Amino acid sequence: MAGECTPVVRDLKEMMEEELWELINDNRHRISLDVRPCIVIPYLRQARVLTEMDEDEILSCHSLTNRSMRTSYMLDLLRTQGRNGAVALLDGLMIHYPTLYTQVTGRKPSTEPSRFSGLIKYSELTEYLVRAVTGMQKELHEARSEAGKMSARCTSLETEINQVMEHEEKSRYLQTENERMQRQIRALQKEITKMKDEKCDFYVRYTAAIEEKSAVNMRLHDLTLQVYQLQTELQKVQTENEYHKRCSLRCMSSLNAPQLQEEVRSLRCQLVKAEKLDPARNDILAQDLAEAIGSQAELAEQLQSYREENEQLHRDKQLLSDQKESLGLQVQQLTLDCSMHEQKTAVFQEQMRELQTERAQAYQSRDEAQAMITRILSEKDCLRSQLVELQERLFSQKAVDRFRERRQSSDDLGSCWESPSSSCEDSPFPARRRLQRMNAVNPMSCAISECEDPALSSVRSRNAEPPCPESLRRREEALYKDSRFVFTFVMLSGLETDSLFEDFVFLPITDTEGKQTCPNSSQDGTSGDSHSQTPVPPFLMRSRPKAIRINGRVLTISFQGETLLQQLSVVGGNRTGVFVHEVTDGSAAHMVGISPGAQIVEVKYEQREKALRMVLEDSTLEEAVWALRQVTGFCHLSLRPRPDDYQDLLQKLQSKDISSGDSIYVRVNMSLCAGSTGALPVSCNDILHVTNTWPSGATDSWEASHVHPCQLLHLQSGTVPNYFRAQGLLIRALEDMNFQTKSQKSGRAAPRKQSVRIVCTGRQGRNPLWVSFENEGSPESGDTTPKGCVTLMPYTLVTPHFPPVCRPILLLPSILGRVLEKKLVGWEGFQLLEPETLSPCEHAAGLQKSEILEDCEKPENTYYTTQSVEKIMKKGIHCVLPLGLDCVRRLHRADIFPIIIFIGQTARSAHKLRSKLQRHGHTEEQLLACSHSEEPLLDKLPCLFHSMAPDSWCDSNSLLTRLRTVIWEEQKKIVWVEPDLW
Repeated sequence: MAGECTPVVRDLKEMMEEELWELINDNRHRISLDVRPCIVIPYLRQARVLTEMDEDEILSCHSLTNRSMRTSYMLDLLRTQGRNGAVALLDGLMIHYPTLYTQVTGRKPSTEPSRFSGLIKYSELTEYLVRAVTGMQKELHEARSEAGKMSARCTSLETEINQVMEHEEKSRYLQTENERMQRQIRALQKEITKMKDEKCDFYVRYTAAIEEKSAVNMRLHDLTLQVYQLQTELQKVQTENEYHKRCSLRCMSSLNAPQLQEEVRSLRCQLVKAEKLDPARNDILAQDLAEAIGSQAELAEQLQSYREENEQLHRDKQLLSDQKESLGLQVQQLTLDCSMHEQKTAVFQEQMRELQTERAQAYQSRDEAQAMITRILSEKDCLRSQLVELQERLFSQKAVDRFRERRQSSDDLGSCWESPSSSCEDSPFPARRRLQRMNAVNPMSCAISECEDPALSSVRSRNAEPPCPESLRRREEALYKDSRFVFTFVMLSGLETDSLFEDFVFLPITDTEGKQTCPNSSQDGTSGDSHSQTPVPPFLMRSRPKAIRINGRVLTISFQGETLLQQLSVVGGNRTGVFVHEVTDGSAAHMVGISPGAQIVEVKYEQREKALRMVLEDSTLEEAVWALRQVTGFCHLSLRPRPDDYQDLLQKLQSKDISSGDSIYVRVNMSLCAGSTGALPVSCNDILHVTNTWPSGATDSWEASHVHPCQLLHLQSGTVPNYFRAQGLLIRALEDMNFQTKSQKSGRAAPRKQSVRIVCTGRQGRNPLWVSFENEGSPESGDTTPKGCVTLMPYTLVTPHFPPVCRPILLLPSILGRVLEKKLVGWEGFQLLEPETLSPCEHAAGLQKSEILEDCEKPENTYYTTQSVEKIMKKGIHCVLPLGLDCVRRLHRADIFPIIIFIGQTARSAHKLRSKLQRHGHTEEQLLACSHSEEPLLDKLPCLFHSMAPDSWCDSNSLLTRLRTVIWEEQKKIVWVEPDLW
């Protein structure tokens, strides 16, 4: 049964404006990427939804740097045209992009006239289709010539590829040479290592030699001391010998003399031996010292030579490393050139494939257009033949009627000549009158007019006589009725298109008898002043000319509201309501019974012959003051008595619990520094709580406070510029940024770059922030007409949301998100969103309910849905979304608010993820291009996002840790969402 079910697709003519634009906004990203504005704009110009100025702005604006931005800006301009803009865009897609039309609407394209919206007439549509076919033929011819050029370019690219191959061979040769040099460097490094080891051995030997030398010196010193001691002992022994000799000579007898002589001889021998032994030992020590000194000198010379060889090796190593770096740079440059040529070749091949598909589409469109032209020509021939037949019948019928009229006129003339004295009552025509100039033009019409009613003949008389006063009065009444019908039709048609006139109608002035009379006609019916006065359009009257009671105890009071703000003053705001605070005694407001404590629900007044209506029930104090200031004449005030609420408001104002009844949350779209005293410094994307839009003494400022990111608490309070002044500062900031860009191009020093978020919005609906910009006219200048709002918005309204469960995760850029989501899913508390298989019937129903987030490429008939996201969220875990930015608005419609994390990229940070990107088939250049293309789209999101700086992480592990911390912090924050400005 599921296979037999077919998707129910609504007719585009039955869809309302919001449904059409919701359908387009769901596919806005796809339209921005695929549609070329230069192809669709001619049809949009033909449908009168774009002007020539819009075309020049789309195609020639310098700020629109690529095709996607131009297409997105074209969609913004078409949104201002309402339903006609959406229908014309879909018709253009059906003609020029049939595949995209089927993807957007779910309908098959057809060139039948009944399938078009009717914005262009049938003949103009045929002419446009013929021109489109001619243009396609020209484009086909240009495509063929371009294909020839591309083939020539491909030939040249082949030659370049051959050259690149030669360069690649050279690079390979250089790479082999580099490897050989590296091998030599490694061999030299080994030799250097060996030499270092030998040097260390030499150092050890040198140290040992020095130690031996020091030991020899110590030994020599000890031997010298021993020789000195022996010499001193020898002297002592000599002195003792001399002394004993003298004593012996004196005391001993001559018998002891031989013995003494023998001892003396022995002592002398010992002395001689000692004298002989000391010089030999000194010579040995001196010789050893000389040898040690010589070996030290040789070691010093060897050490010096080793140092010189080491320095030479260092110089050779540095030279080889420089050569290695230069060769590496050359290899890298050749590799980049080769990859660039490969990319160019791939781009050229892709362009060739696109040209072939466009040529096939052009052939198909040409065949369809030719078939349609053939069918139209055949229908035209049939209509021409029918027209010829009808003309022949008409001519024959006219001839018969002319013959009958001549015959009847001849019979009538004959009867008149026979009875000339008959009266006017007996004949169908009166007596023959004197021929006049107007009657000579058409005598039969003159004869018929003479038999008409006298009143009608007086009004539509063609006679030369002056009319009577009664005839003038009847003629004036008839003309007034005609003018009343014309003006009533014109103004009522304007009421259907302008929502401000829904409570006003145009009525003629009614006299006391209930008859409708002209305002300029006299009361007595005479022609005294009516001859000089010309009838004017009926006066603009209220549907409720007097004070009456309506539903909800709301009283509407009509009075003369000249300088209304001088007659009464107001307090309150959008949270409490706007109340009458003080009423001037003796004023018109006081005379009709307006008293303090009444809430002003709405005000109606006239301005430049237009009826205006302003609802003040939920307006801010600034908006209420502006609306009441516009009243310069007769007005209607709708009041609701609320004395208790008014007294509560006064007590809070007196106790300074609040400064007014205003309470709005806004998102700042620019950076504002703290200028004067009390000014609140804010940055772009800050959330402010505005508590007073009309502070006393500073009517060009608002009182606001920073909001805590996790709770609705005030942090820092101060004043910020109101909407009009902030809009001027925003325009000045954009001019400074433009001047900064020009100064950078010219080489001059530029000021510091400011952060600005450009928000585009439509002109429908009422936004309380626009009033301060529309308050350009002053009472002195007399220009109090409200201007239309522009697209630059310094503040946008936001609404707080408190998600009770874990929010989904959307990682950007999308290429990096696909790389990191597998690692992120491996953690506890995270699950990847899986696609669901749907039948065609279920897919069509999901598209109508906006439950389809995105199509899955593989396998077929699988889609990502909001139900899958909700199932994962109900488990209390984070859902990782493998989707793009187009899913954010669809999730918001389902009250699902994802955590959007954008990871900023630079060449250095992308290089850190090189291995992971190559694993998934991506390159660093693709990651940088994806980051640069998705970063501008973040400012168009209706919610805040978190941006991670490239230098906040060093590798993939630290990046994942940082991501987990950011997700935990973002989960605790309040979600601020902007309303859909379109």
